[in-house]
Amino acid sequence: MTAQPLSAMRLSALVRKEFLQIVRDPSSIAIAFLMPLFLLLLFGYGVSLDADHVPVAFVAEQPTADTRDFEASLRGSHYFAVLPAPSMHAAEQAMREGAVNAIVRLRADFSERLRRPDGAPIQVIVNGVDANTARLTLGYLEGAWGNWLARRAADSGQELVMPVEMEPRIWFNSEVKSRNFLVPGLVAIIMTLIGTLLTALVMAREWERGTLEALLVTPASMSEILLGKIVAYFTLGTGGMLLTVGMAVWLFGVPLRGSFWLLWACASLFLLAALGMGLTISTLARSQFVAGQIAIVGTFLPAFLLSGFIFDIPSMPSVIQAVTHLIVARYFVAIAQTLFLAGDVWPIVLPNALALTLMAVFFLGVTWRKSRKRLE
Repeated sequence: MTAQPLSAMRLSALVRKEFLQIVRDPSSIAIAFLMPLFLLLLFGYGVSLDADHVPVAFVAEQPTADTRDFEASLRGSHYFAVLPAPSMHAAEQAMREGAVNAIVRLRADFSERLRRPDGAPIQVIVNGVDANTARLTLGYLEGAWGNWLARRAADSGQELVMPVEMEPRIWFNSEVKSRNFLVPGLVAIIMTLIGTLLTALVMAREWERGTLEALLVTPASMSEILLGKIVAYFTLGTGGMLLTVGMAVWLFGVPLRGSFWLLWACASLFLLAALGMGLTISTLARSQFVAGQIAIVGTFLPAFLLSGFIFDIPSMPSVIQAVTHLIVARYFVAIAQTLFLAGDVWPIVLPNALALTLMAVFFLGVTWRKSRKRLE
């Protein structure tokens, strides 16, 4: 039996039908536009991997001009919210109750030992429940101590002698803002929602309502039906991508150092792969509940946890690192973060774009092979 040739008239009618269905379906609009807005505002304003205004208990066993000066330097930093404690016991109790995350203790002989060649020790106790915040807090306190010593030496006209002097330079994200790291990766998460979850749910809904069965008895071929859905939801996903990128650049101030058109081209490859995954899921599950569960567990959660969006892939166990190569979002997260923060770095963009191309071909090919004009 020869394959039926594609008809431009039928295809345009199917695309128009998909757009009408999208406009009339509030859940599709919510997933495509309201959910991205919610996620962008949540991660842009509410979620931060930075440690800022960390509550710190300050214990000075013998208050002096030196202890007050050091306390003032801590108060002048936006990294700390200093809470004076009358005793070490009170500070420890505050940490047990979660009122403070760290304790800085200056002993009674602090001022005296400060003027000795071996210097004065400072006791720092950090709450290690949140390991990331603990490391950041400890680093901030070490930096505050070094800055205070440097300022004291400059005020007295002396040179601060240190065995090693470090001159750090931070590339690509000089402000060290987690927002600049999270928001570009969020583009992949949003496009996974639109491309995979929405497509799988819509196809399953059509099976449940019988509208897809009505399409199967029309002269339209299965290829035309699939192309109609791909064109419609590709356009919808592109709109979500443009909304996300626009808010990232103009609302959150994330720099886009690479080419926008290269970002759009790579996003298109990723969107095709995501649409292929959604359509593949729809060939396996004809129930909205089952399709939604498969889409969330099989695509959204792996994209959220194993794509490098939040957690650093090289820090994962080797077995999990191998699994991440099966996650489509991994490749686009790497591209998006590179194009936003570093620019057109071709050794990163090209291999990941090739992986997206192969995955898009694979999933769309599986969908085409599994989709036939039959009801069983």
